[in-house]
Amino acid sequence: MTGTPSLAPLAPLREVIARHGLAASKALGQNFILDEQLLDRIAAIPGPLEGERVYEVGPGPGGLTRALLRRGAHVVAVERDRRCLVPLAELGTAAKGRLRIVEGDALAIDEAAAIGPAHIVSNLPYNVGTALLVRWLGGEAWPPWWHSLTLMFQREVADRIVARPGTSAYGRLAVLSQWRSEPRLAMKVHRSAFVPPPKVMSAVIHIVPKAQPEGVRAAALERLTAAAFGQRRKMLRRSLQSLAGALDALDRLGIDPERRAETLAVEDFVALAREMRSGIRGHNT
Repeated sequence: MTGTPSLAPLAPLREVIARHGLAASKALGQNFILDEQLLDRIAAIPGPLEGERVYEVGPGPGGLTRALLRRGAHVVAVERDRRCLVPLAELGTAAKGRLRIVEGDALAIDEAAAIGPAHIVSNLPYNVGTALLVRWLGGEAWPPWWHSLTLMFQREVADRIVARPGTSAYGRLAVLSQWRSEPRLAMKVHRSAFVPPPKVMSAVIHIVPKAQPEGVRAAALERLTAAAFGQRRKMLRRSLQSLAGALDALDRLGIDPERRAETLAVEDFVALAREMRSGIRGHNT
């Protein structure tokens, strides 16, 4: 890659892990990938990264971080496992100023202020992955502070993100992921690619933001989907009865209240949230 900033020679990842005693921590949801070719393929998913800022959560010994740096990215890596800070610092020296390491918990960081505009690329710790995704997809500010998300999840979670209506995987996570962004399953990853191998298969999801539908607030859609999918077997007339204006909105939109949430398209939830807001405004005028 012509003009890509250089990365000083590095010891193999397996050697770095052994030298620093970095056995993966189950409590921290860690599973390391040592295959550098696979890591390079993951780092290529967002597209050209030369000169771009990339935010990585839970870099561990820095395998994916290396791949991102090889593509010319400037990486901000947040790591809460203090054992990993020394090998990451060594990687920072090799990167010649293109790696900034932040010790801390990603869930406690004001990322928009601390990181700034960035692509997010991460082999997310399994125990916080969904919580981070929901936070990155939420909030009223849109377009978001991030340019794209390239994230490793358990395959089951990945399937829920890209699920279509009427399927067993379709639910709240699909609606929140699809109403103002476009997710795709970019790569399947076999459990044998990790050290130690997890019990489940994994997949990489790539998400880019799109225009937000007018007249809909994120908080309203979050409340609506929480109620609708809270008890999947219930009909909408039961699951939404506690939400002000929801049943009237169903009637105005011609949506059968005896349908279940998993049969509604993402666009139906958007229309319902908009109609509920419109109905409440009309009632208050």
